[in-house]
Amino acid sequence: MKSKPIRIIGVPIDLGQNQRGVDMGPSAIRYAGLSARLRAAGRKLHDDGNLYVPVRDSLSCESCGEFRDSIQRVCQAAYDAAVETVELDEIPLFLGGDHSLSLGTIGGVTCHEPVGVIWVDAHADSNTPETSPSGNIHGMPVATLLGDGFPELVAVGRPGAKLLARDIVMIGLRDLDGGEKGWLKQKGVRTYTMRDLDERGMAVVAREALDYLGGHKRLHLSLDMDALDPDVAPGVGTPVPGGLSYREAQLLMEIIADSEKLASADIVEINPILDQSNHSAAIAVELVASLFGKSIL
Repeated sequence: MKSKPIRIIGVPIDLGQNQRGVDMGPSAIRYAGLSARLRAAGRKLHDDGNLYVPVRDSLSCESCGEFRDSIQRVCQAAYDAAVETVELDEIPLFLGGDHSLSLGTIGGVTCHEPVGVIWVDAHADSNTPETSPSGNIHGMPVATLLGDGFPELVAVGRPGAKLLARDIVMIGLRDLDGGEKGWLKQKGVRTYTMRDLDERGMAVVAREALDYLGGHKRLHLSLDMDALDPDVAPGVGTPVPGGLSYREAQLLMEIIADSEKLASADIVEINPILDQSNHSAAIAVELVASLFGKSIL
């Protein structure tokens, strides 16, 4: 995958949750020098700009749960962009925006064959409409991708589930709702909580996750920046104490890069309003650079 060009696609969506500001995430990441860092790592790339997302205040809805039609349209556009980029034999790198965008991005990259998904997040994002305490769509994409969710969102791109439980590994979990715990156990999704990382270490967990997904030719990373500890990345939509250190996150990126299977990625939930001097976006850029081949030696 090292020789493939990278296509950067912004998805400034803030419709899947209540906290305003994540729509500025793509701009913050670009401002932090993403293109320059990737070129310095020897990668060819093209920035496609941003997909159209309606301004939240222009919609007549009163809660984010009512934005489903707009979320569906944005995710369909992300799905189409992912399919087109994969068919061009390029690597789509999606910049969010809230995590609801993965309904389209992961759906698109799995259009022609299964893809192994590494989901790095403080949250499981595995609520269904019945279990969600808030109704926020950004808390539902994993369940929706596995076929449990609002029918119009399950059907984004093509009918039915886009993933099976064996296609996804979740790393960094530490803040789950009660309904999510039961759903993950019922589905048999492979999960690694922060306790697993504390006890076993990132290197062991990362290599075990890659072994688990070893039957897949291609990998997709979906990185929610709230997986990192707020001391490292404070500018995120829903910060939770006790997350990944900078070096743990870097090691995970480096081990994924070593697999030479990375074919697509999402970087989501950066909120510049809550950040300090664009620090979280700068951390994201460093992680992406490692993911795409920057090495210490």
